[in-house]
Amino acid sequence: MDPTAGRSPPSKGADTGGSRPSGGTARRIYFNFGKLIGGKAGAGLVSLLYLVVAVRVLGPHDYGVLILVHTFAMTVGGIVEFPGWHAVVRYGAQAIESADEHRLARLLRFAALVEGAGGLCAIVTAMVLGPLIGDRLGWSPTALAFALPYSFAVLASIRATPAGYLQLCGRFDLLSAHVLISPLVRLFGAGGIALFGGGLHAFLVVWLAAALIEWASMWLIGILELRRQHPQARMIGSTRGVRSENDGIWRFMIGANTDATFGDLAPRIAPLAVGWVMGPTAAALYAVAQRATVVISQPAQLLGQAAYAELAHLAAGGGGASAIRRALFQSIAVAVAISIPVLVIIGVAAHPLARLIGGAAFEQAGNVMLLLAVARAILLVGPPASAALIALGRPGLSASVNLGTSLGLLPLLPPMMLLWGLNGAGGHALLQAAVAAALLAWYASRDK
Repeated sequence: MDPTAGRSPPSKGADTGGSRPSGGTARRIYFNFGKLIGGKAGAGLVSLLYLVVAVRVLGPHDYGVLILVHTFAMTVGGIVEFPGWHAVVRYGAQAIESADEHRLARLLRFAALVEGAGGLCAIVTAMVLGPLIGDRLGWSPTALAFALPYSFAVLASIRATPAGYLQLCGRFDLLSAHVLISPLVRLFGAGGIALFGGGLHAFLVVWLAAALIEWASMWLIGILELRRQHPQARMIGSTRGVRSENDGIWRFMIGANTDATFGDLAPRIAPLAVGWVMGPTAAALYAVAQRATVVISQPAQLLGQAAYAELAHLAAGGGGASAIRRALFQSIAVAVAISIPVLVIIGVAAHPLARLIGGAAFEQAGNVMLLLAVARAILLVGPPASAALIALGRPGLSASVNLGTSLGLLPLLPPMMLLWGLNGAGGHALLQAAVAAALLAWYASRDK
């Protein structure tokens, strides 16, 4: 979106990393993407390092338990929470276009209250369900005893409001820096455990600490940036008038939240399903394969994140659907170009890569790694297409695809694992990706 005359000027200092470049929407998307990719690449490297330490200290079974405990908490959080970052970006862009900082403040307060209420419900749900489901997932007595305090790890995902504000203001450099925090805490913690001793309980404590620091730091960064860029927008105050000045906000938030929930559900629930059917060791192998292939999906996810703020500004400034779709297809092309070399490397070296990460005990992860890599490559269309549909005010279309592929195809997962083991789980991911990518591409190309 080109800046309009009605847009308020940035506050003093706002150009220290937060200014948006001039030029077309695609250029700004790539500019934001460039900021994000550096932090994500660093986080990926750090994550790989702590993974190597953790799997060697814990072994396949206990590492599988650690993954199941953490994935359970994040899955509960993803289902129960109610993040508002899509609304912050969409309606915040309108507030900034009209130079109305007080409207922006009311929007942020509203989103924070809604997200906080959803987060509290998610923590309570994790506390109640953890001890009940953990035994069936193969959690050890150590993990079951720590299930209650670990429920607070859900807070790691209760930070969408400040993250949305940073996207809105173009502070992708801060988002890029923040993504390093949790992996660094895990790396230092895992290194300390490897040097001075400790087992599963110590790793659970470190993983919980990383989640809490990730949550607190994002809110701190967001609030400080809000005070710097929009000093009249205070987080303390009334939310009166939010619904009237942001037409359809509840409907939009419900649609966007449903889309986000089910868009993330499949990769989160898969390790839990593997643990439920095949046990913690199989879950550990699957988790290692997921971690090795996530680098393929990251360019598309980051482009979706980088694109949404710009597409929302474009829509708020009167940009048409054709301009949004043009930026969408350019983003997908870049994501594919970046990810193809990684896919080729995994295709020829899946087993050596699994052995390098986890040792000989994890070599079997190479069998499912290639299937997951192909699935992630197919799904590169997903995040940018979802961002475009949401920016157009049609989150329901993206949500319907994610709902249908996540839940509609989920009953096939257990029988596929019973028939083909871990390869069945990889085949299921491949099927989900193919259906979701085809539907999202169709909707994005046809929506008016």
